[in-house]
Amino acid sequence: MTAMRDCAEPLRRLQTGVSEDIPGSETPTKLQASPLAAEHARLGARMAAFAGWDMPIQYGGGIVAEHRAVRESGGVFDISHMGQIRVGGAGAARWLNRLLTNDLNLIGPGEGQYTLMPNEAGGVIDDLIAYRETDANGGGFFLVVNASKIGEDFAWLKEHADFEAEVSLKNASAAFGGIAVQGPRAAALWEETTAGALGDLPPRNGMIRVEDGATIVCRTGYTGEDGFELFAPPERIAGWFRRFVEAGAEPCGLGARDTLRLEKGYPLNGADLDPVHTPLEAGLGFFCKLDKAGGFIGRDVLARQKAEGLATKLSAIRRTAKGPPPRHGYAVFPSGEAEPVAELTSGTLSPTLGCGIGLAYLPAALARAGTPLEIEIRGRRFAAEVVKKPFV
Repeated sequence: MTAMRDCAEPLRRLQTGVSEDIPGSETPTKLQASPLAAEHARLGARMAAFAGWDMPIQYGGGIVAEHRAVRESGGVFDISHMGQIRVGGAGAARWLNRLLTNDLNLIGPGEGQYTLMPNEAGGVIDDLIAYRETDANGGGFFLVVNASKIGEDFAWLKEHADFEAEVSLKNASAAFGGIAVQGPRAAALWEETTAGALGDLPPRNGMIRVEDGATIVCRTGYTGEDGFELFAPPERIAGWFRRFVEAGAEPCGLGARDTLRLEKGYPLNGADLDPVHTPLEAGLGFFCKLDKAGGFIGRDVLARQKAEGLATKLSAIRRTAKGPPPRHGYAVFPSGEAEPVAELTSGTLSPTLGCGIGLAYLPAALARAGTPLEIEIRGRRFAAEVVKKPFV
């Protein structure tokens, strides 16, 4: 209860529609419009620049209401900014497996896995979901990548492509709009909307096609709740979006998407994941199959880190003293020390916990749960401590 009182003012600002800073937001000269732009205008969304797109940050009810709708019932997000890359050809599996940390041999047709694309130094270019298509749909791979990394990812793949091994690449991002339906009622919303059973889609990264194969539905998400992501031709995605809103899904913006993912400790590429830190430092070692046949780019760096021990770890930090919400870039200090040891890579007010939370790459000796810290916010120090992930 003390934490709720300490955060009363930040919570009030969120509830009354003052959005928090969203990591990765920017102000380019020209923004790409979502195929759901008319829907956002109709629903009164507050729009902002994100990864080169004009995207909804929140709707009239505010971030807290949207956040709670996803935790308690169901929400729908516009994810049309996400990218899609197709990899095909007889040599696709063996070649692509050398560029990703996870092992594509572990998934069959219609299945997917979370994985990372590392550089030669073991740092993260992007984190993504790789789906293996069925033979009826070409038998290749469908990659869902981060919006800000579409061009970089495709260029990296093309640079390392072995076309003699019969590998084909296509940036299919323009062919899809996307939505994500998330929350405890996600399966019910699907059944009510389509008269079909989402149970036919395996939980955690299953994949099916509907609408004569034109629409791809994946059982995954970025909130920690049950749900699915749906990718359809741009001219069809508004119809899907309206169906779920009419069925009771709360329209949600990127503000709630950020608070939801951070409560679960999910990293954000470009903030918590970067070309300098490795997946092991980010706590994603489970998705790095160091012993898979053929290895992968950056594998030796990760193997050496695992053998020698990590110098830094992406750690969960919870504020324990009254104060404003922590944000990306705020300095982190050992309690009582004069010099900072890290900066927050992500930070926000947790609507569920009612207090400030964040992530930072801490020295390994300070990364243990219970370690007292301080976060500098607007020139003042506020007490915090390391906690285990997830926050919620």
